[in-house]
Amino acid sequence: MGRAAELLGVTQAFLRSLDTAKLVTPLRSGGGHRRYSRYQLRIAARARELIDQGTALDAACRIIILEDQLAEALRINTELRAQQHPDQATAEDDITD
Repeated sequence: MGRAAELLGVTQAFLRSLDTAKLVTPLRSGGGHRRYSRYQLRIAARARELIDQGTALDAACRIIILEDQLAEALRINTELRAQQHPDQATAEDDITD
């Protein structure tokens, strides 16, 4: 946990608070040490950003969850559109490249 806190420029207590809030629940090593994935570190960094802007922890957690849900919905929407209209997806890809 110390290394993760150092990478993010936060305290270990901050990371524990995210675990308590169930926003980031790291895996545990055999010795009981917290192990954070890159995704979890990005979530923790986003939480720190929101809290630094004056957002309460519980509100920051909700914002991050909603942002994550929106990104997933947009990804699924894009996939479904590509499946329904494969010729248009290719044409749109050509235009944006």
